Amino acid sequence: MTDQTSPARTPQDLNELITGGIGDSPLRPDGTLKVRGEYAYSSDLWAEDMLWGATLRSPHPYARIKAIDIGPALRHPGVYAVLTHEDVPGENIYGLKVADTPALAEDVVRYKGEPVALVAADHPETARRALKKIAVDYEVLEPVTDPERAAHDDTLPRLHPGGNVVRYQPIVQGDPEAEADVVVSDVYTLGMQDQAFLGPESGLAIPAEDGGVDLFLATQWLHVDQRQTARALGLPVEKVRFTMSGVGGAFGGREDLSMQIHCCMLALHTGRPVKMVYSRDESFYGHVHRHPAKMYYEHGATKDGKLVYVKARMYFDGGAYASKTPVVVSNATSLGTGPYVVPNVRIEGWGLYTNNPPCGAMRGLGAVQPAYAYESQMDKLAKALDMDPVRLRQLNAVEEGSALHTGQVLDSPAPVAELLERLKQLPMPPENRTAPVDVRELPGGTSNTTHGEGVVRGVGYSVIIKNISYAEGADDYSTARVRLEAIGGEPVAMVHTAAAEVGQGLVTVQQQIARSELGVERVNIHPNDTNVGDAGSSSASRQTYITGGAVKTACEAVRARLFDRVAARFGEDPADLSLSGGKVVSRSTGVLADLVDVLGEEAIEETREYHHLRTYEMDPETGQSRRVHVQHAYSAHRAVVDVDSELGLVRVVQLDCAQDVGKAVNPDAVVGQIHGGSTQGLGLAVMEEIQVKDGHIRNPSFTDYLIPTIMDTPPMTVDVIERGDPNAPYGVRGVGEPPTISATPAVVNAIRDATGLDLTHTPVAPEHICGIRP
Repeated sequence: MTDQTSPARTPQDLNELITGGIGDSPLRPDGTLKVRGEYAYSSDLWAEDMLWGATLRSPHPYARIKAIDIGPALRHPGVYAVLTHEDVPGENIYGLKVADTPALAEDVVRYKGEPVALVAADHPETARRALKKIAVDYEVLEPVTDPERAAHDDTLPRLHPGGNVVRYQPIVQGDPEAEADVVVSDVYTLGMQDQAFLGPESGLAIPAEDGGVDLFLATQWLHVDQRQTARALGLPVEKVRFTMSGVGGAFGGREDLSMQIHCCMLALHTGRPVKMVYSRDESFYGHVHRHPAKMYYEHGATKDGKLVYVKARMYFDGGAYASKTPVVVSNATSLGTGPYVVPNVRIEGWGLYTNNPPCGAMRGLGAVQPAYAYESQMDKLAKALDMDPVRLRQLNAVEEGSALHTGQVLDSPAPVAELLERLKQLPMPPENRTAPVDVRELPGGTSNTTHGEGVVRGVGYSVIIKNISYAEGADDYSTARVRLEAIGGEPVAMVHTAAAEVGQGLVTVQQQIARSELGVERVNIHPNDTNVGDAGSSSASRQTYITGGAVKTACEAVRARLFDRVAARFGEDPADLSLSGGKVVSRSTGVLADLVDVLGEEAIEETREYHHLRTYEMDPETGQSRRVHVQHAYSAHRAVVDVDSELGLVRVVQLDCAQDVGKAVNPDAVVGQIHGGSTQGLGLAVMEEIQVKDGHIRNPSFTDYLIPTIMDTPPMTVDVIERGDPNAPYGVRGVGEPPTISATPAVVNAIRDATGLDLTHTPVAPEHICGIRP
């Protein structure tokens, strides 16, 4: 009961006793372990009597399999199993959006690196040696490698029964043939980017007594992996149990299956635990990449800078299998005009099958490619109009209430012009042109390649729009189980979801939500597994929104049951009650009781699903839809670069970002996500590209595939604004993807500003700047 000798303590007073809730920046529970090198990743898993699995992969981009001889490999000492497609217990086919991918190749291989056979042995080196003894007789075929030809040339081989077009989507609004005073056009290409996560694909499968299997792995979506694997194994879903292990980065590359089916097949066949870990070279072949693109863009505007029309044709190379290609086409076309009001639009998007490496989800899915093109076009248009590029963008910026070219009306804040203005007001870095010059601050300076000769500075801006969560009618939801109980004289909450923590800080966000909703300090996170309902993928910047919404809803259900118990005991109206500082508080009488006393020995547990607003498919002929996407996010960048015009070297001097995050649940984590996304976008602008020649990856290593290091990462000022989305929990917007999208065009625009070159490919290589190739 309330202490009548002292003033009643209010929820506001008691909130000071709880730290680490919404709006705070508590330390990540995994942070210290990772910094010390003590964190356990999936590649660290171990079990008694464990065998090692390995995969034989096709050396050809396109070939027919005539015969496979596994005899010599089976006879190799230490080998316990050699499996081919004939050993797949269930259906030898899977896929995220389209079931078109064999677990093990049967009659044909469609890309270099496609899995053909599996080995389990008592040592990883034994397994690798056994792979070399498997003899496969291939009939090599001419590969299809040009996605634009694949879209239109019917004489090419049909790589799949339905042809080579995964998806074609046009969008038409207004009069695409409208005339304009000023017209600019160009053809833009974007290279294949790798997610470049540091932890390779790995997992440990353990056969179970019930005939099922338990797999411990690093993934982005436990339940979709479980469903696809169960289908291939011919087992009921409940007999295929998945548990998350430590993930060493993801960025979309773990959305598709890699070793899941293979590891489970070997474990069930041998009756022993089986571990698989990819090498770095194998990882480049074993996961999907960002779709390369070729984009034809034309913008028309009035002489005072108002956009009149946009025309675009976009070709996306999906590689051998569909993966997320249908979604890439959807996102690219529906976001293809950028965050601008355009009355007349015709956009066409193709996603194609080729014999190049498969492409799928990567941070900024489907929005990165068109953003590079339309922001290049906006700079080109500003130059043609002799107008400030920031002013041109602000003049055409969408705002709340604007209609996109799909017909969807923006029903939440869209502060595009404000983001640009905030960027423009940030101080510029000083130009260091005084002697002596610190060569480390010059392009290529750490290699002593220059002392400032031919170095010029440029500034570039960009602003982008990105969809959050799944779209086009997908029932996007997450499930959370929350338990509140008294342990050791302290109220403790436990949160259980299947949402994958892939480094984005979701564990901390779930704790923050439970602390705020239940007024308790101690929140435990149950290991993520398939023993709770689906949480969807850790992609599309959706987890804080969707799983956060599920945790919030489950907490509210727990709180409602608790308040019913309190109301029955104290005669209070449940509507007047709140939880704070481990106390139950009445609005009128103050503190009623300790939470521990109300709970006693009886825990309260609730499971809830959270679904976002309904979305609708685009019309297949016009692309129109009342709501393609549930939410949009906006991010803007200003890049300052120094370019050595003689050597073609670039140093990004500063990379500033302004972004609307709706609500910063964890402000420090938000800034960290923006830093990381910006750096990944910088990588695509100046160095990151998987070099593919005739279907072969030429640089499958971190020696030859370059990613930014700390030496390449410039100072960043991050200006976070919070214009809450009224339809989202706490008003949140997705954070992780938008800065990746806007960083790339800002850096390339800055290089153009410095050099005056009409650069049309990203990443920009030294030979582009030096004029060796366009």
